[in-house]
Amino acid sequence: MSQPGLDPTFLALPHRQLGDVALSRARELGASHAEFRFERVRYQNLGVRDGALQGASDAEDLGFAVRVVHRGAWGFASGVVLTPAEAVRVAETAIQVAQVAAAMTPVPVELAPEPVYDDVTWVSAFEIDPFSVPVAEKAALLIDWTRRLRAGAAVDHASAHLQQVDEHKYYADLAGTRTTQRRVRLQPSFEAMGAGADTFDSMASIAPPVGRGYEYLVGGSAGPLWDWDAELAEVPELLAEKLKAPSVEAGTYDLVIHPSNLWLTIHESIGHATELDRALGYEANYAGTSFATYDQLGTLQYGSPVMNVTGDRTVEHGLATTGYDDEGVATQRWDIVRDGVLVGYQLDRPMAAMKPELAGPEHPQGRSNGCAYADSPGHIPIQRMANVSLQPAPDGPSTQELISRVERGLYVVGDKSWSIDMQRYNFQFTGQRFHAIRDGEIVGQVRDAAYQSTTTDFWGSMEAVGGPDTWVLGGAFNCGKAQPGQVAAVSHGCPTALFRDVRILNTTDEAGN
Repeated sequence: MSQPGLDPTFLALPHRQLGDVALSRARELGASHAEFRFERVRYQNLGVRDGALQGASDAEDLGFAVRVVHRGAWGFASGVVLTPAEAVRVAETAIQVAQVAAAMTPVPVELAPEPVYDDVTWVSAFEIDPFSVPVAEKAALLIDWTRRLRAGAAVDHASAHLQQVDEHKYYADLAGTRTTQRRVRLQPSFEAMGAGADTFDSMASIAPPVGRGYEYLVGGSAGPLWDWDAELAEVPELLAEKLKAPSVEAGTYDLVIHPSNLWLTIHESIGHATELDRALGYEANYAGTSFATYDQLGTLQYGSPVMNVTGDRTVEHGLATTGYDDEGVATQRWDIVRDGVLVGYQLDRPMAAMKPELAGPEHPQGRSNGCAYADSPGHIPIQRMANVSLQPAPDGPSTQELISRVERGLYVVGDKSWSIDMQRYNFQFTGQRFHAIRDGEIVGQVRDAAYQSTTTDFWGSMEAVGGPDTWVLGGAFNCGKAQPGQVAAVSHGCPTALFRDVRILNTTDEAGN
């Protein structure tokens, strides 16, 4: 099956004409830098509960934006009327904003250099456009999922959801870069809910959101991409076991953590903490600043020697994967933590110009690693998270081998709730399920558990990471940042990993304190 390309209906829109007009006007008005972004983002969401469709929505965000550097300051404006006159007006407004901002900008804006990419295209890896599949067909699939879940004796209610996004973006700047890109992503999910003798709980799918098309649900050219049938059969049984499970005894345990849980800990304690704008104190919205301050680069012992973390905007099927970012930078892969030591950050062109040493000797003036993104044409690009991933050991152990090394511990699967402080340092995470481990064997679930630590203590306790066969690319659609708020999708890959002597809380007991 051939991969779909750019949508002809997007290519028919006047993005190039409007870009040429806007950039020409910005140049006439003296902009030292100007960039034009034209976007069409389509969203479709379906929700089902107990065999009935609860809602289906379609939305489209269509418009363009101009950002300039003029008199050493940023200016930004956007519009939705797709005419040359409006493109001129938006460019003029961006210049006017920069003129006002110049009086309040003590340090002139500088951008790290980037090669010119003249009229390049990039399309994410997918086979079936989810928007080409009839809504009735997708609803029928979700309805079937909830009916199958409710066949389980412990399941009282079941829900299923499907989120789909098709993002087209055209970028052009005064340097001559022009990129046209398409990103498709979707997030299927389901959840079974039930009541026990003294509790109510749920069990959800651990299938990650992906940068794929509808083939994720029905199988692609290489066969099934996720075993939905097996998981639908397993979840009711897991829920029944959880409802009868004993409450965990608080204390210190060894943990074997599955990627379906560990991705979120990576996101909160590494992903946000190594955004350079947070580390420098320029950004604090949503997630605060960071304990991993710039003065500790190259010296901070972030974790144990088996900890190797990369930033990557190129990994296939990643939610943050793209060819070029929203500042015209070719995306890359780089080290953030190497052998347990902090060695890099995520940055955009202004940040890279401030810290040129981060780009290495091959770029003495500095270079962005491609982390600028705006979630709509109405928002300004900001530094956003790459696919931040913990790397497996090339010849590392299987999940079962890691479990066999534990005398008394817990095997943690699936994400649930989380809490972390504004410096990304003190945290607490729960999970979908906690399986007790005794003498290297799984012996049943326990309830009411959460693991608590500091970022450096937790990653420092990581004794082993699994091999490539245990590595899974997890993630989320809804990472928030900035003011006004923006939302971005991001993936985090990781293997199963073994942690020693981690504090476990009983959440029911803690709730009473």
